[in-house]
Amino acid sequence: MAGALPLPQFMISILIFIVIFFGIGFLLNMLLRMTWLMAIIYPFIVIFIIDEVKIFEYFTKTSYAFGLLGEKIMRLHTVDIVILLAGLFGAILSGIVMKILRKQGYQMF
Repeated sequence: MAGALPLPQFMISILIFIVIFFGIGFLLNMLLRMTWLMAIIYPFIVIFIIDEVKIFEYFTKTSYAFGLLGEKIMRLHTVDIVILLAGLFGAILSGIVMKILRKQGYQMF
């Protein structure tokens, strides 16, 4: 069955994506003080993960690049979608944690 992952590998992938994007969002917020920056750029990161088109082709061959992107998105397996959504959850969770820390009076965040 194509796209199937063993359950332990699937669960670890979800955890890794949550932790990675939570950490990146947390660090970006500490450096730039923009709470939701990671949640905003996350869709672009996902496009770079799933697409094989070079970045400048989105500007030079727009219809070709976006057509290929649409095909790649439609061919994603459920497992891949869940893992990518876990990363989005981590990015959003980092923004929520930052809001809570600021509300509690932490100046660094």
